[in-house]
Parts: sequence; C-alpha cells; structure tokens
Amino acid sequence: MPRIFYLLTLALCLMTGLSRARDFSVVTYNVENLFDADGISNYGEYVPSEYTPKHLLAKLQNIASILAKADPPHGPGDKPIASILSEKRLAPEFAGIPAEAWLLKACEEAGLKGYHVIITSEKSGDAYSGGRPRTVRNVIFSRFPVLATKSHHSATARHLLEARLDVDGRPLTIFANHWKSGASDPKSEAARISNAKDLRNRINEILRENPLADIIVAGDLNSHYNQNQRYPELKKTGVIDVLGTQGSEPALVSGKRDLYDLWFELPPKERRSDIYRYEWGTLMHLIVSRGLYDNSNLQYVDNSFRVLSFSGLNTDVFGRPLRWFRGARPGGFSDHFPIMAKFRTVDAESKDSWMALKNPSTTEQGDAEPLLLTTSAELFKNAIDPTKKPEIDYRDGSYEGRIFSIHAPAKVDNRGQITVSVNGQDFGVYAHNKKVFKRLRELAESTNQLHFYGALGTYKGQWQFVLYGNDWIASQPSSLNRKSSPFLRFAGL
Repeated sequence: MPRIFYLLTLALCLMTGLSRARDFSVVTYNVENLFDADGISNYGEYVPSEYTPKHLLAKLQNIASILAKADPPHGPGDKPIASILSEKRLAPEFAGIPAEAWLLKACEEAGLKGYHVIITSEKSGDAYSGGRPRTVRNVIFSRFPVLATKSHHSATARHLLEARLDVDGRPLTIFANHWKSGASDPKSEAARISNAKDLRNRINEILRENPLADIIVAGDLNSHYNQNQRYPELKKTGVIDVLGTQGSEPALVSGKRDLYDLWFELPPKERRSDIYRYEWGTLMHLIVSRGLYDNSNLQYVDNSFRVLSFSGLNTDVFGRPLRWFRGARPGGFSDHFPIMAKFRTVDAESKDSWMALKNPSTTEQGDAEPLLLTTSAELFKNAIDPTKKPEIDYRDGSYEGRIFSIHAPAKVDNRGQITVSVNGQDFGVYAHNKKVFKRLRELAESTNQLHFYGALGTYKGQWQFVLYGNDWIASQPSSLNRKSSPFLRFAGL
C-alpha cells in the first residue's frame, strides 16, 4: 500500500507512511529555513558568501535522517547528492532547482522513495502586504495519488495549501499551514485570525457537502494549543476562537465540536514542540476532523500522537530542539520538533458508529501556565573550559548548544551589549531574563571580568554565550562547582 508523506517549507511539514499494510502516518515539521543554494536570497544569512552547497547538503541530510526515523527506508538509496553539493558554489546547470526538489533527492538517497510533491502556486511578483518578498511556501509530499490541489492566497502568511488525496480509494483532505509568527503578540494575532478565517471558511465548505469528511490540518500555526488561556490579554484567538480547535473527544464524537487538536492526546508535561526563551510551546499542530473518529473510510489511531524528539540526534544537551546552524561545520536540524500521528483505513463501513476510545481526553481547554524548561546541575560537570585547548576553533559549528565554563575579560559597549574575549576571539554574552542580564552587565562594568556558565549559540550570525538563570553566574571560580541545587529552573531567580 502506498504511504503518505506531508511537507511544509521553511516550516517543512512532512507526512510519511509506516510499513504496516493499510496504516499510514502523518508528520508535520518546521525545518527552519530550508533554502536552495542558487545564490539568490532575500535574507543576508543565505547569500552565497554565507550559504554554500555544503550548508544545503548538511541541512538536507539531517532532515532526511529524522524522516527515516518515522518512515523506515524502502530500498537502497540513489546516487549521493554529496557529489553535487560538494563545491563552494553551485554548478550553473543546477541553479534554480527549488529546495523541495533537493529534499526529494535527499529522501531518495536515504531510501525514502515514491513521493508526489505538491506546492503552492505562486504568481510573478507575489509579496506579502507591505511589499516584502514571499520567499517560502507550503509543500506536501505524498505517496498517495493526488486527486486535486488548491492554493488559498494569504496577505500575511504563506499561502494555505490544500490537497485532496486518494488513500486506497478513500478521500482525504490535507491543509498545509504556516501562519503569521508572534504567538504572544496581540498585534500579530489579527493576522493569525485572518489565517484562521480563511482555513475555517474552506473547512465549512467541505463539511457542508459531507459533515463526516476526513480532514487533517497540519503545520506551524504560530499559536499554542492553549493560546487563549496562555495569553488572556488576547481577547480573541485565531486557533481556538475562529478555527475552533479544542480537546474533548466526547464533544467531537457527539457532534458538539467538529475539530480536535491532537496535543490533548499527551499528558500536559509532554506537550512541547518548540521553545522560546524559558517556555515550551506547541506551535506545531495536527488537527483532525470528526470524520476521522467514525467507523468509515479513514480513522485516527487512538493515542498515536507523539513528538519526534530523539536524544543525541535532534536535541541539544537541554533536551531542546537542536536548531540549524551554519559555519565551517554546519549542522543541527530545526528549532521545532516534528510531530506525528497514525491513521488507518476502515474495512467495515459504518458512519453511524464510532471508534472505541481508551482514556479519552475530556477537557476542551488546556492549562493556562506554560511548561518551563528545567535542567539538572549535572550539566555543568562536563562544561568545556576553552582555555585548556586554545587551538580549537569553538566557532566552527560543532560546539553549538554545548555548555562552557567561561572566565574571561569582559567589556560593555555604548549600547549595553556585553562581550567576552576567549582565546583571542570575541563572543557576545546574553540572558533572556532582564535581571540576570543586568547583573552580568554590572559585573562586567565593575570588574572587567566575567565568570559564568554559558550555552554557545548564534544570533544573527554572531556567536554568543547564553545564560539561563542566576545560577549560571559565579563571582568566584570555586562557586561554579557547588552542588547545592539538584535542579535549576531557568525562569526563576
């Protein structure tokens, strides 16, 4: 049986299949800036001097390795694309090949074959409202035959992509989304409300024709499953108040509600696909219609929803998504984890009966408080002291996300930004918490030295150490080795 594979670019959303007959899976994945390397870019980080075929190759191979975790290879791979993407510049004959085509090739090389590629239609000169060029788009990969596709224009986000697929003779409608960013921003919520209206109107059209139509909404909605409770200052939200997502399976089955957000399948402490500062988020979504709960056509596999985070592969030392980084040794994956759910075809057709539910979710709304990132003090035991091996270039990309023990000269510029000099190289120093950053700045100004633990990363192409709490600062070297607290809560002071 063919398998399904779904993809959304920038946010690359992927749908992939499993090996069991008549079963398939859906994966949605925001892969954080997948661009081709043809030398044309509207972003400074992706001009030829900063983004080479080597960077594209690392990005493609890393994405394919995650997809292979959800979709085991189905045969030997094709000719390696490393032979094509091994130079500093892309050969002229390969210029203009879009990112989704490169990804398709990388998937084939990894043994993931047989996908149809569906993309949003773009018009010449197409741009967002305000004139900013539209450089990314939603894409679907599917192993199932494609019956019809449609692009829905958006002035504030990537165009909504709709595809109608033939799953073993049963119709399935997929919507690939990437809504306006800024989940906590009241101003940008207006754009997400517009995105939600467009999607809701189209879903209503489908449900008027068939109230039990099988529909999956996937992608980065830049909204949390508990958006209205998490940000009570937002009087109206796109994802909950307009689109109508909720978490009660009985409400879905009874017909009281027609959409169900699969985040409610997990315990609250496991609901996390991305992180902003100290708080876990659920910007990625898989939302299913009521028709996927009846005993007809296609059906959601109860309690199959999960987050695809793999320790030692696409997570950093904190358990966060190991985001993409450039440099001499590019690597990383994305600032989002992919999410996945399983589905199946139904043999005994009965639209008047419903699937049996085990431990059904009965809460329509989620918890108000965000899940905070925590870490163990054990992390600091293996912190890197860069002065012990000064010959190493710690900015080559291979140390991204690692914890360092820094005792170095520091200075503060006229903008209040902090810099430390480590082995003759300058690194920025930053803390999201304003109180922690203020204390760092005061120490740097008064002593011209800083002693701290920091996680190495980049911001707008500049390398920096990031601190996640007061416990990351030490006034004396010996205090860094204390074992007073088994757990450090990043947001707490």
